[in-house]
Amino acid sequence: MLGEASTKEITKNKNPKGFIENKKAAIEGGSVAGGARNDLERKSGKKVVSSENYLKQKQSLKIK
Repeated sequence: MLGEASTKEITKNKNPKGFIENKKAAIEGGSVAGGARNDLERKSGKKVVSSENYLKQKQSLKIK
């Protein structure tokens, strides 16, 4: 969610035109979120995403 919120704010402030400029804003927003995740992991000493804390996909939702 932080990535989406960051990208939205960057897009609002920079007012990009076209695909390339919007892609750059999305990369910047993702960078903000990635930095926050890395900072949290460093300070907490725990991984945010691990094999122990992910939700398994329900059988009915799998593509056949």
